[in-house]
Amino acid sequence: MELTSAPFNKGQVPWRGLLLTVSLLTCWNSPTTAKVTVEAVPPHVAEGQNVLLLVHNLPAEVQAFYWYKGETVVDSNEIARFLISISTNKTGPAYSGREMIYPNGSLLFQNVTQNDTGVYMLNMIMENFDYESASVQFHVHPPLPKPNITTNNSNPMEGEDSVALMCEPKTPNTTYLWRINDQSLSEDDRLKQSEGNRTLTLLSVLRTDTGPYVCQTQNQVSTSQSDPFTLNITYGPDAPIISPSNIYFHSRTNLSLSCHTDANPPAQYSWFVNGELQSSSQELFIPNINTNNSGSYTCLVYNSVTGLNKTTVKNITVLEPVTLPFIQVINTTVKELDSVFLTCFSNNTGISISWLFNGQSLRITDRMKLSQNNSTLTIDPVRREDSGDYQCEVSNPVSSKKSDPIQLNIIHLGPSDNSPTKVDEVTYSVLDFNAQQPKPPTSASPSPRATEEVYSEVKKK
Repeated sequence: MELTSAPFNKGQVPWRGLLLTVSLLTCWNSPTTAKVTVEAVPPHVAEGQNVLLLVHNLPAEVQAFYWYKGETVVDSNEIARFLISISTNKTGPAYSGREMIYPNGSLLFQNVTQNDTGVYMLNMIMENFDYESASVQFHVHPPLPKPNITTNNSNPMEGEDSVALMCEPKTPNTTYLWRINDQSLSEDDRLKQSEGNRTLTLLSVLRTDTGPYVCQTQNQVSTSQSDPFTLNITYGPDAPIISPSNIYFHSRTNLSLSCHTDANPPAQYSWFVNGELQSSSQELFIPNINTNNSGSYTCLVYNSVTGLNKTTVKNITVLEPVTLPFIQVINTTVKELDSVFLTCFSNNTGISISWLFNGQSLRITDRMKLSQNNSTLTIDPVRREDSGDYQCEVSNPVSSKKSDPIQLNIIHLGPSDNSPTKVDEVTYSVLDFNAQQPKPPTSASPSPRATEEVYSEVKKK
């Protein structure tokens, strides 16, 4: 049997389709011998919400039921009654105009206030005029106000100050939770919570502690959250960085240097060249520089709030471009196995010298030697594979130049030692021995000729 609301005789409150009530009261409780109980749905409720006192196991022989506020059954505490035989309800002295009674005995409170907190009694009259009763209670909690975060130090200094954040206001029976950068907060050596987590203390703040911070409050029926709060932490300046990083510059170009540091509030910049103030800006620009612009360039940064300053020095050298070098050699045509000396000449100082062979970097062999500054290349002995174009290249950190090529020709005077058709040169010498007076012959030795010719082979190396 579908239940409908039963309007009271006075201060009628019409049923407006509350989903919770409809879901709970769509059918009559079936007859049962189980004990009657009443459930508050929900037992804890926020002020302004609804509570249903739901009756379970209502006996079939019930003739009437009465609802009372409090644990005492007296007329002054009666909220309402319902007479089943004639389907009639009647309100009592404790009726506030916000209660609705149903034929199954359940009672709905609408728009509850904190004054509604307490115990409620259901008193039932049976067919035999016996009485049976059941009680229930619920608690109405005030809605949590939106919290806000306050601090004891609005501009803490990195590494120097500690900061306390307070979640306001202080409310009873409330749980306080903190979040930083949208992450749950966990205590460590620098983060401490106190006063039931209502106060968060940051010891020796760092620049990364800016936040944002959010405070969340909870009780049994509601949750509220503060607006994000960000700390303004002063710090720096850090050691400045000068760009670009190179220290050598080409003469007759423009010198443009930039200085950067991290600081809060932003740092003030000053440039000094060889100890003299040159500029009070983050950038330094000097047009058409020459060698006289070489020296020490200092960037000084200063934070007026922290009172700290830092400097970085860059030693800059301005160089002229190198001029064209040339190679000097006594003879460009050399016999194989002889020696050759190639010397690179340049009008510049402070240069590096390297050698090229046929346009490629020269590979130094065990027959080659370079002087201490690489200006002289010695090849001893030369071989046919050393024939080709030789160049020297001079460079400084801003420029380089290659000499005109010198062609070295190696003359070969005979076949290669490894030739399979090699014929050794042989010199023949004829030695004449004059006849000597013969001795008397013996029976064991023959008589010699007056003259003998001896041939000696001498191989020419």
